[in-house]
Amino acid sequence: MTITSPHLGSSEAWTDAKLLYALEEVVEKELNRHLKVTKDWMPHEYVPWSDGRNFPGFFEDGEAWDPQQSKVTDIGKIALVVNLLTEDNLPSYHHEIATLFGRNGAWGTWVHRWTAEEGRHGIVMRDYLLASRAVDPDKLEAFRMQHMSEGFESDNSHSMLHSVAYVAFQELATRISHRNTGHQSGDPVCDRMLARIAQDENLHMIFYRNLLGAAFEIAPDLTMQAVRDVVVNFRMPGHGMPGFERMAAQMAIGGVYNLRIHHDDVLSPVIRFLKIMDIEDLGPEGQKAQEELGLFMNGLDSEARKFDERLAARAARMAARKG
Repeated sequence: MTITSPHLGSSEAWTDAKLLYALEEVVEKELNRHLKVTKDWMPHEYVPWSDGRNFPGFFEDGEAWDPQQSKVTDIGKIALVVNLLTEDNLPSYHHEIATLFGRNGAWGTWVHRWTAEEGRHGIVMRDYLLASRAVDPDKLEAFRMQHMSEGFESDNSHSMLHSVAYVAFQELATRISHRNTGHQSGDPVCDRMLARIAQDENLHMIFYRNLLGAAFEIAPDLTMQAVRDVVVNFRMPGHGMPGFERMAAQMAIGGVYNLRIHHDDVLSPVIRFLKIMDIEDLGPEGQKAQEELGLFMNGLDSEARKFDERLAARAARMAARKG
């Protein structure tokens, strides 16, 4: 991808404002491409409304929720709650990217378009969960209130490049999490809904991935440092929700999202597509960041291998008990 902005060799020459201006042309190009390939869809068309019935409260015929009413597997319930609570913080995410990217020009158009598309995800997931009685609605609302009341502050809001690098990986991570949740849910309706959401997340990933590639062309050293920082310290945006660590551990064991998936299906594809480890002509700081990124990826692969071994051993023990 070629852009008209000049390459500046000095890292100190770049500010967020200059980078935003230099990348505006790329944002406009990627926005136009996105609008051509994306397809609008109706959240209400993915919800099994005929399964719905009144809950207790104002309705005299309300029926209390019971776990037996759910068609979703246990791991599916956990992952759906995590995914929905993550989507619930959309107002905070919008504030973060609008503050970093601005509300004017192509950047602003993208920010608002992205927010509108992401809004569908929370709408359809909550409607599905309530109509199908997949999870306890009272607990779900209590979790939402607690999670949103604590607010959200990104780990990567200290620079525009850090934010771009983060979402390039995070959007792919979200796509993978949604698809795996659908596969593990045990409900074809849920699987179909999450597959549609994942299509959006994939297009969002492509937008940010291409933008990150353009950033490497104009500010390779700073971009390499941002990618290094993001990859080494990566956390999903829902990490602050109540009980997240326990739920994340269950999702890891259940094959929804774990170290192996994170390494093989999220980090590696973006790094490989952008040929990040092959970038040359870096300054000392860029070279250092590139080397540290490579070392981290090797270490993560080793950790993922250990996790795979523990998971296999666990599966063998469970099989032996059943036998």
